[in-house]
This record gives sequence, C-alpha cells and structure tokens, in this order.
Amino acid sequence: MNTHVLAAGGDPSLADFGHDPLWISIIKAVVIFVVLMLGVLFGVWFERKLISRMQNRYGPNRAGKFGLLQSVADGLKMGLKEDLMPRTVDKVIYFIAPVVLAVPAFLAFSVIPMGPIVSMFGVQTPLQLTDLPVAVLLVLAMASIGVYGIVLAGWGSRSPYTILGGLRASAQVVSYEIAMGLSFVGVFLYAGTLSTSEIVASQAGGREVTLGGLTLQLPSWYMVLLIPSFLIYVITMLGETNRVPFDLPEGEGELVGGFQTEYSNSLKFAVIMLAEYVNVFVVSAVSITLFMGGWRAPFPISMWEGANTGWWPLLWFFLKMVLVFSFFIWCRASLPRVRYDQLMALGWKVLIPINLGWILLVATMKAFQIPGVNRQLILILAGLVLVGCFALWWRFDNVLQKRKEAKAAQVEAEFAQLDAEPAAGGFPVPPLDLPHYHGVARKEVPSGSN
Repeated sequence: MNTHVLAAGGDPSLADFGHDPLWISIIKAVVIFVVLMLGVLFGVWFERKLISRMQNRYGPNRAGKFGLLQSVADGLKMGLKEDLMPRTVDKVIYFIAPVVLAVPAFLAFSVIPMGPIVSMFGVQTPLQLTDLPVAVLLVLAMASIGVYGIVLAGWGSRSPYTILGGLRASAQVVSYEIAMGLSFVGVFLYAGTLSTSEIVASQAGGREVTLGGLTLQLPSWYMVLLIPSFLIYVITMLGETNRVPFDLPEGEGELVGGFQTEYSNSLKFAVIMLAEYVNVFVVSAVSITLFMGGWRAPFPISMWEGANTGWWPLLWFFLKMVLVFSFFIWCRASLPRVRYDQLMALGWKVLIPINLGWILLVATMKAFQIPGVNRQLILILAGLVLVGCFALWWRFDNVLQKRKEAKAAQVEAEFAQLDAEPAAGGFPVPPLDLPHYHGVARKEVPSGSN
C-alpha cells in the first residue's frame, strides 16, 4: 500500500511523482492538451492583434467580441476545406509528417512544472504531469524528434522547394540545439539536477557565496545569475522554433512556403501550424522554468506569504508565458529575416564558442566553492585550457588569413590579365568607339516614323 503523503503548498520533488491515482494523471493530461489547444487559438488571435497595433491597424475585429472567434473560424475553415494533394507525393510520409511534428510538442509539456502541491478532488498532487531525473533532456529529445516531421514533410512532398526547406530545418536544428543544450549546462551546475521541479525549487531564494573573504548575495533567478546562458537560450529558442528572424525553412522569399509548400490550407496544414505554436509554448515554458523562477511569483509579489501557495502560482506562470510569447511577436514584427549563411555562422561560429567559454568560467566558479579544493590547481588547469583555446584560434586565424591573401592575389592577377588582354578568358568587351563613349547623345527617333 502506498504510504507516501504530500504536503499541500510545498515544493514538489522527484520523490513526489509516481504516486497519483490513474484518474488524476488522466485529468492532468487532458487539461494540458485542452489548454494547449485553446492556447493556440488565442495565441493566433493575440499575435495578429498585437502586430496590428504595432503597425497602426485594428487586426481581427469582426468575428465575435474583439475578433476573438476569428481563430475558431479559421480552424473550422481549414478542417472543412477540400484536401488537395499532389499526385507525386509519397502518401504515407505526406500524411504522417504533420503528426510527427505535433505529437512531440505535446509530450514535451508533460514535464513542465506549473505550480506547487495542491489539493485536486481531495488528492494532494503537484501541478505537473510528471517529472524525471533527466526531464530537461526529454524536452531536448522531443525537440529533436519534432524536426523529423519537417524533414519528412519536405521529403514526402517530392518538390525541390520542400526538400530545400527540410534540409534547412535539419541543419538549423543541429546547430541551434547544440547551442541550446550548452546554455542549460550552467543551470545544471548551479541547480545540481536535471529535474525541472527541483530546478524551480533551487531558484526559491538567493544564495550567499564567499570569494576571497567577501560574502556576496546571489540573485535567485538564473536569468540574472547566468545572464549569458539566458541570452544565448533566447536566441536559440527563436532558431529552434523557426520563428523570425530564423524562419528560413519556410522562407517565402526564396522557397515559396518551404517544407509546407505542398500542403494546402486543409487539416494537415492546420496540424503543422498547431505544432509550431505548441513548440513556441514549450520553449517559452522551458525558459520560465530554467531561468525565470518557474511558477514562483516575481518581486514584489513574492513578499506576500501566500503568493507561492495554492493555485496562485498558475496565474504567475500564465503571466510569464504571455510576456515571453509577446517577445516572440515583437521579434516577428520588428526584425528582418537573416540570410542562411548568417544563420549558420551565428550558430556555429558565435553561439557555441561563447557557450563553451562561459561553461568553463561557471565550472571554475563552482569548483572554487567546493570546500578543501586545491584552488591553485584549478587556476593552472583553467589557464592551460585558455592557452590551448587561444592557440587553436591563432592557428585557424592564420590559416584563414593566408587563404584570404592567396584569394586576393589570385583575383588581382586575373584583373591584371584582363587589363592586358581585353578578350582574355573568352569574354569579349564591347568596343570603346561607340558614340555615347564620346559624349554624343543618341538621336531620338521621331514619333510616328517607322
């Protein structure tokens, strides 16, 4: 018989999960699914309305009060429209791709904590479906699986534009998911766990750190304490969800519609759109959980004793979600789409190296806090790593500089050859004795003459 007893209002930990009755777990799962579905409907409306206000427009204002039913009307329209399918598609992959894209997004939300332990129908249970010792890695795994939906949608459509969109998505998710995973390492080092509920509990209050006889009071939220990790995560979550300015897999400027070009405005297109918005909600919830104190009330609301007990934390979590989602909308309304080479260069050449250097610094700071550790040895090891990194950078920088100089010399030699031989290379130049070269204007042909 299960004798585990939960205290209402307390912070849940890993030991508090796995004791719920089956019907409580089913209720939680259904509520999460319904909330995400309704969140997509209102998220689309909110995005259209906020962008309209930024552009001095009204936005949806016809269907329902304030246009609230516009998203419902669009969803019904896409569900009832005729499903047009090209003849050359791979039917199995074409049908299964939207499902592969949507299901992992819903599964990732199962480990997001949304409140403390509460009483639900007389049962003490955490406001979280489940938790794992590696819950954050589950979120990363679900994000990795979701990109297979984009790749399969591009491949199954059998179109050059869709295949290019799928390839872009796969390359983008590799580079940006590495940077995203590295941005979590600092949080893991300070929290000492990969459990989402325990990471939230580790941000309950600031810590005191003594360095060189000086006692420092550290902030409780990791977005302040680990601000480089937070800023890098903010950039990578835009790239992970294919949102502006990193929406290259569906860039209409060069790929028509990217991986979803061959999906008509039907139910399958609605599922792809649904998955995109749920992914945005997931990465927003992860940013709140890992960097913004989770469901805990912000200052000065946290000064109220009952702010972090009962059902109130659901409100704080929802307000933080609205703020982060508004940031996504602000980026879409304000930033232009970057070029693909700029996208990949930012991921591999900027975010990942900065992340590695920041992790080295955080690990060194944590090592200094271990009692009885040999600090001189730590400094020597850190110095050797820095010298090695500088040597690698200097080596590659010299190689790149020599390549640039060789390329410049080659271009200069080609121009010199063209100056010496105007017709060199088989590209004849136009004759220089035409009238307009001597300032003689072309004679206008009188109107009406043949």
